[in-house]
Amino acid sequence: MSLLRALERGNWIRSVDLALARSLRRARAETPDLVLAAAALTSRALANGHSQLPMTLARELLLEIAGDRELPELPPLEEWLEVLWASPWIAAPATASESCVMVLDGEALSLRRYWQYEARLAAAISSRLAGSEPVQDSDALAQRIASLFTAADGSIDQAQADAARAALSKRFLLLTGGPGTGKTTTVARTLVLFAEHFARANDDRAPRILLAAPTGKAAARLAESVRENLAQLLADGLIDARLAQLLPSEASTLHRLLGWRRGSVDFRHDAARPLLADLVIVDEASMIDLPLMCKLLEAVPPAATLVLIGDRDQLPSVETGDVLAALCDAGATQASRLARHRAHLGKSHRQAGDIDVAALAAVVRDGDGGAALAGLAAERFRGVAWRTGSDRALAEAVLEQALPAYRAVQSAADVPAALAAAKCFRVLTAVREGAAGSQKLNGLIAGALDPARRGDGFFRGRLVLVIENSYRHQLFNGDIGVVWPDEFGELRVWFDADGGPRAWLPAALPAHESAFALTVHKSQGSEFERVFFALPEQGSRVVSRELLYTGLTRCRREVTLWANENVLREGIARKAQRWSGLAQRL
Repeated sequence: MSLLRALERGNWIRSVDLALARSLRRARAETPDLVLAAAALTSRALANGHSQLPMTLARELLLEIAGDRELPELPPLEEWLEVLWASPWIAAPATASESCVMVLDGEALSLRRYWQYEARLAAAISSRLAGSEPVQDSDALAQRIASLFTAADGSIDQAQADAARAALSKRFLLLTGGPGTGKTTTVARTLVLFAEHFARANDDRAPRILLAAPTGKAAARLAESVRENLAQLLADGLIDARLAQLLPSEASTLHRLLGWRRGSVDFRHDAARPLLADLVIVDEASMIDLPLMCKLLEAVPPAATLVLIGDRDQLPSVETGDVLAALCDAGATQASRLARHRAHLGKSHRQAGDIDVAALAAVVRDGDGGAALAGLAAERFRGVAWRTGSDRALAEAVLEQALPAYRAVQSAADVPAALAAAKCFRVLTAVREGAAGSQKLNGLIAGALDPARRGDGFFRGRLVLVIENSYRHQLFNGDIGVVWPDEFGELRVWFDADGGPRAWLPAALPAHESAFALTVHKSQGSEFERVFFALPEQGSRVVSRELLYTGLTRCRREVTLWANENVLREGIARKAQRWSGLAQRL
């Protein structure tokens, strides 16, 4: 049996992967089976987030897809590579053109489009690294930085201050750090410093500053944090009202910023039609996939400064690529140009001194399963309750914590209070389907909160998650609202908005689902006072140290971790690695 046929019969590839292989065979009937199979697997790798398929890791890709099944027999690597190099469908990087379908770089095979995305992105970043201009040191600048970054106890967070100063001279800056390390606090003060410096250098012209994030929820949180920080600076007398009014108070999604066009993969803004901006700041950069990051870099004017903010240890984007991690890896050595364009914040300011959730997250991040399990068993991580049990027992444990929290939403005094109460607690899951999945747990919770209708409709206090962008509604993937009656007693779905909560008719909402339980992917960019974090009883290849780290760091004060020891140990050992050539290019 041919390899392509074995991949098809075993459901190792998707219909779209098979369609690519068949299209090559129709165009050239003599195309060898090993070329067709390689094309299908490279396409399939995209679904797992990989922008390339190192042929040495073809077996690992199959294990990612279904590690519990017998794998099809793969050819010897040398034989496979020899066939690939001989194919007219495949080109080397130096000869890649629009006529080739795939690019073979060493032993790594990429679809041409994704190889070009990496090449374009690397070129755009390299160009920005070369465009930096040194800033003259002065006593006035040093004093201004000190005034902005001096805490109430008189200390200066030097890492934050250095990051703000770097934004004055760099055309490209990575601002990284874990949850609560002050990334958005640094951004607000950077805005002040940049605006003052820019005005002095440009005849008192105010800079054009744009704030953005990958999702509507993340954009709203960025804008809210910036507004709060600027208001505090104004109250403390560190900025005046005129400057406060000149600085941005709103943020948009990246798709809206770049000019989303229905039915097109391109945006209105690109290298030929760049954004009108002097400074572009983008939060939650770990969520940005390879194609979108490439288009963002190309749309920022060469003379403008781009600041990417994120936590490289969080889950990578849902789509192809792990760009932020690749950039951090490329800048890991002092000899790298990127190393001088990264500011890392390491001190956490979020969790109270009597909470050790961050300490557990750090151990998980470092892959130390022994230390994590020993600490959990000894209850050494304050604020963390470790519980184990079957998927059947999970349902009872979830309801025990979820019902009081969500009934507090139902009994809130008004819409603002309900929206505030909704941010206090969340159930997080590793998977969407199955007994420990978000779908099952959402139905369980909704049915208990609305027993008369079994939770199958809209009811007071239901939390609703928007799952697709709607520019017409100004609602975006990740936005969470609450169902609440209006002044006439009619149920509406209310979302946080500028100027106060905004209501929508349930029938007018874009695609949505309940939000009592969220997958960890859907929770990125959010934080809650308390979290119930559930892993499946039998484990899953989805469970990785990045997923565990991201889920744990969604909470501010307390987390219940429902996980069997073996599942937890395997998850901490598993790194969610994405295969790409970006770091090597840079």
